[in-house]
Amino acid sequence: MKLDCKETKFSAHAILRMFERQISKNVVIKGIQTGEVIAEYLDDKPYPSFLILSWMGIQPLHIIVAFDEGAKLCVVVT
Repeated sequence: MKLDCKETKFSAHAILRMFERQISKNVVIKGIQTGEVIAEYLDDKPYPSFLILSWMGIQPLHIIVAFDEGAKLCVVVT
């Protein structure tokens, strides 16, 4: 499954973790587009969320994204 994000927003927690790990927004967005959904949390609120595995070279990148399917909005949680 791939998430069809028309817009991507970042939680404060995600931005903090990205800053600590020196990961750019563009890397995360590309990870969402190209990565693999490895877990689904369909009961999460306010939107179902998904754990995505992507790669930065040889380094794994795990991204948790809440997805509002109606608005095609992805919210990067962490």
